[in-house]
Amino acid sequence: MKTRPNPGTVLLFDIDGTLVLTGGAGGRAMTRAFEDLYGIPNGFEGVPFNGRTDSWIVSRAAAAHGIDTDSLARFKPLYLDYLAEELHKPGPRKGVMPGIGPLLDVLAQRDDVFLALLTGNYELGARLKLQHFDLWRYFACGAFGDTTHDRNGLLPEALERVAVCGGPRASPGDAVIIGDTPLDVAVAVTGGARSIAVATGSHTTDELQASGADVVFQDLSDLEAVLAALEGRPES
Repeated sequence: MKTRPNPGTVLLFDIDGTLVLTGGAGGRAMTRAFEDLYGIPNGFEGVPFNGRTDSWIVSRAAAAHGIDTDSLARFKPLYLDYLAEELHKPGPRKGVMPGIGPLLDVLAQRDDVFLALLTGNYELGARLKLQHFDLWRYFACGAFGDTTHDRNGLLPEALERVAVCGGPRASPGDAVIIGDTPLDVAVAVTGGARSIAVATGSHTTDELQASGADVVFQDLSDLEAVLAALEGRPES
């Protein structure tokens, strides 16, 4: 195990439940767009969101309601319009997750790590969410859920995008995935990266530990402990 990040270490952050919670803005925007386009209220009822890519979520709802996939091209732009509106509305547990601001401030000053995203959000949706909370500025690039249904495929895409946008050309073993669901952990396990799981979303620490996460936190507010975990060393 590495004892310290090297210049090739890439930290790949999930968004929803890990960096922020939008108070349900994404779900409301998707539901509005689906009803407006296809006349179906509550079109995503029974479709799981946590840890899935937006393209998978929309395709699953379309299949459930017999909607031709050719018509889905109209969905994303309308959803993004509604998301921009819904982000300004109140909602449950809305805000930046504990410890995220100080953690990103510290990591952004270091030259031995590279911050990027690995998220199921559409890229423009990710940008809207993080700009709303003034966090987009920390991330140069990443992998997003615009076309990928299988989240496990996002790790090689993220590493390639990091290299293209000026970061290190890193291997999966030089990456750490930080997320809040067992599906985030599965990306790391499948791809050969390390994982840090945080129970600020919808899963408990026990569930995240059982999923195979290398380290699990209740939240990321203990800066020294989180830095130690990112570096792969025991907390002193």
